[in-house]
Amino acid sequence: MHVAIAGNIGSGKTTLAKMLSKHYGWELQLEDMDENPYISDFYDDMQRWSFNLQVYFLHNRFAKIKKLRDEERTVVQDRSIYEDAQIFAPNLHAMGLMSTRDFDNYMDLFKNLNTFITPPDVMIYLRASIPKLVEQIQKRGRDYEDSIRLDYLKRLNERYEAWAGAYKMGKIIYFNIDEIDFANNTEDASKVIETLQAEINGLF
Repeated sequence: MHVAIAGNIGSGKTTLAKMLSKHYGWELQLEDMDENPYISDFYDDMQRWSFNLQVYFLHNRFAKIKKLRDEERTVVQDRSIYEDAQIFAPNLHAMGLMSTRDFDNYMDLFKNLNTFITPPDVMIYLRASIPKLVEQIQKRGRDYEDSIRLDYLKRLNERYEAWAGAYKMGKIIYFNIDEIDFANNTEDASKVIETLQAEINGLF
């Protein structure tokens, strides 16, 4: 089984993925941001490094999905491949931070890769307001995130809401991070797990 957690930067995807991995004993797939060779350069100069960063993410996530399919494991994944192609890359292009030539090249690559993958069994979407995202980004204290532009977060949030509202590729669960705190509140954590368990039971 494949469970993916979607959400904007700072929405709590990694925290939730770790919690579910520990609770269920599932394999954990994280974004490996500290190992990403482009992320710091990207936040310093988005226009120069946007294409490189997005191709890196696309390749990295495709490799993990292929391994999941080949080995038939149960995995909880921090961010899905669809967010890269349907939210982040289009947002960079719309903001003038990725050229049309690079964007078209990227999307052609995604379309080819997409023929080899299947959607997650369950998608979890963590929605959050901009103040909440900023609070959580500042709390985790990653140096390269200090230069994240507020308009960049806002545009991503708008695209996330539109994408999640139109998601039709499988089961999707919505949690509002402004209203729950699964990291620090055991009752909220239990509610998240109960909701997910109900969706899992419906698969079988």
